[in-house]
Amino acid sequence: MVVPSPTPIRTKKTKAVGIPTIDLSLNRSMLSKLIVKACEEYGFFKVVNHGVSKEIIARMEEEGSEFFGRTTTEKQRAGPASPFGYGCKSIGPNGDMGELEYLLLHTNSLSISERSQAISNDPTKFSCVVNDYIQAVKEVACEILDLVAEGLWVQDKCILSKLIRDVHSDSLLRLNHYPQVKDINDWDPTPKLFQHQCTNNRIGFGEHSDPQILTILQSNDVGGLQVSLHDGLWVPVPPDPTEFYVIVGDALQVLTNGRFVSARHRALANSMKPRMSMVYFGAPPLNSWIYPLPEFVSPQKPSLYKPFTWDQYKKAAYSLRLGDSRLDLFKIHNNIGDKTH
Repeated sequence: MVVPSPTPIRTKKTKAVGIPTIDLSLNRSMLSKLIVKACEEYGFFKVVNHGVSKEIIARMEEEGSEFFGRTTTEKQRAGPASPFGYGCKSIGPNGDMGELEYLLLHTNSLSISERSQAISNDPTKFSCVVNDYIQAVKEVACEILDLVAEGLWVQDKCILSKLIRDVHSDSLLRLNHYPQVKDINDWDPTPKLFQHQCTNNRIGFGEHSDPQILTILQSNDVGGLQVSLHDGLWVPVPPDPTEFYVIVGDALQVLTNGRFVSARHRALANSMKPRMSMVYFGAPPLNSWIYPLPEFVSPQKPSLYKPFTWDQYKKAAYSLRLGDSRLDLFKIHNNIGDKTH
């Protein structure tokens, strides 16, 4: 049985607001200011002219569609997700559920090669397509992080991007597939009356923030993604299959000492068409220490967070429910200028 989201969807209003769109072909000085502004005000924005070819995106979409179009038995060969591999409905180890199936991969090329054996009938092709896509979106993420560092006047302009360029980076790629509404009888064994009442509120992926540094998200032409503004209002995100959405993660919130706040978002599964998203999570190596950079700490603005390794933070994230605020475990409650309280 699908467990309803612990936070009912009707508790927060939804409004239509323009999501910031940033053209990565603009001059660097203007670009860095626009990205910092979008990160501060939204923690979420769209990028255009990102330099990733349509072919790389299309090939990745084709591989995803081919996999999710298989029979349940065939897909289950690539699972169960622990955490990598194929999963269905269950999100994480603590009882969170959603109307989706997914494929979670580590971005390490050896790991992809090993996983591809159970995922594709042509594992070599699958591995090549996935590696090409990861390399392309990683470059987008690194460019954005370098621009962030420039816009924030950080001395080492590569200090953020180095964390996900590291050969031991713990970055991930996740393919999410949300079935169309007409398939609800196949997916959900709950009583028909309850199904009818909940059709408009079907949770594909519940409210959460991403624990990593930066997320690069692409989806097909079906809507469902929503982002929460800092005032708690939900904004529907119009689908744009040729562009990317960028999401600030918890680790970047810590690195900027709360100047950026990770964006809470969710996915509804209300469409008459299936939705597929491809999500790159840029993360540091497991042994990397995460703490506010010196440029963001002063007597007037002391550190808001205790230092922690990425491995420690991942373990904390896996110990909590999807919608819980993981950063609360690492906060120093000094109450001076902390806009994240």
